[in-house]
Amino acid sequence: MKPARPGKSAAVLAPPAPRRPQVFALLLGAVFALALLKLGNPVIMESHLVVPGDAYEFVLNPWPAAWGYGLLLAVALLGGSLLRWRRDVPRAMVILPALWLGWQVLATGQSSAPTLSTLTLVHFGSCVVCFYLGLFVLGRQAEPNQFWIPLLIGFCLVMLSGFLQHFGGLEATREYFWNEIYPKSKNLPPDLVKRMSSTRVFATLFYPNTLAGVILLWLPILLAVIWSWRTRFTPGARGLLMALVAGAGLACLFWSGSKGGWLLMLVLGFGGILALPFSRRLKLALVGGVLVLGLAGFVIKYAGFFQKGATSVVARFDYWEAAAKITAAHPLLGSGPGTFGQSYKAIKRPESEMALITHNDYLEQACDSGIPGFVLFTSFVIGGLVLTWRRAGGQRSGVRWAVWLGLLGWSLHATVEFPLYIPALAWPAFALFGWLLAQPANPIDTSPAVS
Repeated sequence: MKPARPGKSAAVLAPPAPRRPQVFALLLGAVFALALLKLGNPVIMESHLVVPGDAYEFVLNPWPAAWGYGLLLAVALLGGSLLRWRRDVPRAMVILPALWLGWQVLATGQSSAPTLSTLTLVHFGSCVVCFYLGLFVLGRQAEPNQFWIPLLIGFCLVMLSGFLQHFGGLEATREYFWNEIYPKSKNLPPDLVKRMSSTRVFATLFYPNTLAGVILLWLPILLAVIWSWRTRFTPGARGLLMALVAGAGLACLFWSGSKGGWLLMLVLGFGGILALPFSRRLKLALVGGVLVLGLAGFVIKYAGFFQKGATSVVARFDYWEAAAKITAAHPLLGSGPGTFGQSYKAIKRPESEMALITHNDYLEQACDSGIPGFVLFTSFVIGGLVLTWRRAGGQRSGVRWAVWLGLLGWSLHATVEFPLYIPALAWPAFALFGWLLAQPANPIDTSPAVS
């Protein structure tokens, strides 16, 4: 019997080299998870952000968006070598993000605040990069498990932060802010001051409604991902893990005090129930139960809010009215990306609350980059939801359907908030639109067409 040659034995015993698409998926998921923890502020407020100066601040404080751009660029360079053109994706959806970004460049050229618009433009460019990475690289994998793992960890850390705030950490943060930061700082954003005057939790994000946006986007997706891990966990273990994640997410949503987030979660819950493989009668019973309990909880939680006159709702209508006036004054190119606050300051009523963002991404596009900017962005979102419906429809109990629900939540939340301007929310949403578009519309066909 001949002994095996050393080279051949080494080749047999050596572990297989990691596949580059899987490494890319892991790194992209890690960047998005890090964004949840460190990049939860609107990019137009970069000037108010204090750059971490030591290890303590590096761990606890938010990071400048530029640090995130560097990490995203490194992952994008790796993804560039894996890029494959898609022949089966409608060309309109491929070019819409590029057209929208091109129009933002034109709008920046005549901005009323060039520095602010440049910050916003760079962020929009990173969003478009995420879309193409999702479409042409991540989309090559029908089940990118390496992508979901760091995001599940990041989401759980965000929820843990929310729990710590609710059970005493928020009071300590507020005390530090009012004693150490507020007396030494000038021109703090009104939203930041308002956040520190409230008992609503916000975890690692900019303010409570941003936390609600994270839960709307990720909770349906991560629950479906956990259930899909049939080879990793037993049904009982999966059920327990789903219960823990769902309980933490819903608790933080409740503590955030986000009224829009609560109502939108009911909508997503209906979509999730309708996807379950139950009888029609049982589905209707579950929908009815969720509706009754959800609305009862809403009334109990927010009865005092409506008795006080729903001030935040009134303020939003004031912002939206101002956005319409700014659009009418600058219908073609707007006042410049990210400049709503500059224009609003000049036209707002004395009794109105100041805001730097419209609290509606679609109207913000109209006033910041004109009607064409609004049409391009809105067409991308609506077109993406309509076209990905077919990609998700064949697996309504699976991850694709949950991704579609998460994107629906993100898109609806953008009518009352500003997730487009926050890297932690905008980057993954664009990437997920791309990934879902890359999946075959026919659920039987699992081999995407590439060239």
